[in-house]
Amino acid sequence: MDRNSKNKICAVVICGAFLLGALGGLGISPREAERMTERNEAQTETTAVSQTEIRPPSVSASSSVLIDENGEVLYEKNADEKSYPASTTKIMTALVTLEKLDELGLDKKSEIIVPEEAVGIEGSSIYLKKGERLTIEELLYGLMLRSGNDSAAALAACMGGSLGEFVSMMNERAAELGCSGTHFTNPSGLYEENHYTTASDLAKIAHEAMKREDFREIVRAKDWQSEDGSRSFHNKNKTVFQYEGATGIKIGFTKASGRTLVASAERDGRQMIAVVLRDGNWFNDAYALMDYGFEQGGK
Repeated sequence: MDRNSKNKICAVVICGAFLLGALGGLGISPREAERMTERNEAQTETTAVSQTEIRPPSVSASSSVLIDENGEVLYEKNADEKSYPASTTKIMTALVTLEKLDELGLDKKSEIIVPEEAVGIEGSSIYLKKGERLTIEELLYGLMLRSGNDSAAALAACMGGSLGEFVSMMNERAAELGCSGTHFTNPSGLYEENHYTTASDLAKIAHEAMKREDFREIVRAKDWQSEDGSRSFHNKNKTVFQYEGATGIKIGFTKASGRTLVASAERDGRQMIAVVLRDGNWFNDAYALMDYGFEQGGK
């Protein structure tokens, strides 16, 4: 309890002592006067607590946002500022892939043949070989856990018919979600000047993706191994190992974009999605934002 609250309570106690004498002259017993004083003390304490404000954390991200399960914004900092998403792009890549599977009536066990344009992609990789046969499931886990840029290229080429067509699908989906500050030029998040988003838009994309159980199953996994044991992936997103109630979802990094993170968690039926972009303290800042959201309870 702060000093002001204590002073208020002391004032009530003093006034109560005065009333014990004064109310006696009005025919009120000392015991009843004491009860009135106790009620006043309780009301003062309740008022002091209700006036205690939960302050948002200070984060070092250039831009950030926190939303709840309803998509309501609980915190934002430069949330509409143009930013480079790096591999958090892959949230949209996975979402469009899963939605395309639904459209085609296929499941994740469906196989694809790795095309040439998916081999030797720079950056994070699951080391695909041309002509290799893999399931969509293997590529999705390679995409979201290992952050394979070649996984992204293979999914895009096979699900879109070509890389360019798939990127067009990503941009169309972003527009449908109201992401007016987003434009994709590739499915992996490799830096390009015209490949950009905002914290607010990434939160919208993540919120939509997390509605799907098949997506949530992938991004909350700590480790995954293919049925034949030929491939195993460890989740690079430390959120699923470190944060209570963590449910995903994706990290990213390039020199141009800096460190980017979309993190999510669920506690007591409440869900939080935190986005931090260009943030050297990415995990701690995302955790602090989600803590802030959960501390607000039902507010």
